[in-house]
Amino acid sequence: MNEQFCDVGRGITLCYETFGEPTDPTALLIMGLGTQMLAWNDDFCARLAERGLHVVRFDNRDIGRSTHISAPPPTISQLLRRSRTAAAYTLADMAEDAAGLLDELDLSPAHVIGASMGGMIAQTLAARHPQHVRSLVSIMSNTGSRVWGQPSLRTYSVLLRRAPQARDAYIAHIERVFAAIGSPGLPRDLEEVRALAAASYDRDHDPDGPGRQLAAIIASGNRASELRRITAPTLVVHGKADPLVAYSGGRATARLIPGAKMMSVEGMGHDLPRAVWPRLIDAIATHAARADGAGQYDPSPQAPRSRSLSGL
Repeated sequence: MNEQFCDVGRGITLCYETFGEPTDPTALLIMGLGTQMLAWNDDFCARLAERGLHVVRFDNRDIGRSTHISAPPPTISQLLRRSRTAAAYTLADMAEDAAGLLDELDLSPAHVIGASMGGMIAQTLAARHPQHVRSLVSIMSNTGSRVWGQPSLRTYSVLLRRAPQARDAYIAHIERVFAAIGSPGLPRDLEEVRALAAASYDRDHDPDGPGRQLAAIIASGNRASELRRITAPTLVVHGKADPLVAYSGGRATARLIPGAKMMSVEGMGHDLPRAVWPRLIDAIATHAARADGAGQYDPSPQAPRSRSLSGL
């Protein structure tokens, strides 16, 4: 790993890594709730880089090796009541972190790709800082509405369960999480899930961080008015079998963002299994190329260029 650190202001330092050529258009990858940048798999990032993108992944605040906030986590009661007073920050603050990273690294505007909560952050970045966003890809995310994109009842125990402190128990917990929310219609590599859980635990294990991030989502409320202001070319990707953020959340997102395109994936749940990579990587690269203008670079998988993959 080639981890680097960037002070993005307001007392926040983000840990990040890059893949590919810095002269290529930048693709900023933003991960979801309680999930480190490692969930953007090294191979996934390398394949995006082979398609002509300079890939940057980072740990959000309160996860991994980025700054952890000194604030009490919300209680279960506050989360169930959707109390906005429990939040130490909001999605807008997390979008400011991403904007600060792009500013400090002089990478704006970037193609911004977010998954789950990362999609919410990416949407907020595009709405509030359009100068930073060449294009937007929102994956398995929603609009903040309490009607669309809500989790199935069977996922609540996963959402609200505090991760164990012990390493082996933590890995077993992550296995159960992916069993509950993962893609039911696609192959799942359990060894890869365990390896991600182990690597994440070894980098950092703050059981309070995910709660503070979840409180930030709740405090941000319905973001429909912001989504209507997005001007960046937008692709919305959502699995039809997602039990954590229902497919209706993706459809609502695509309806609200002017000109957004919708890509539905049969059998995909709330994860990014290797089985969806070819289609997803092709969609991201093609969407970026169209946003940049035809002919600026070749996004075709048949003719990848040689890359130095610094994140491997």
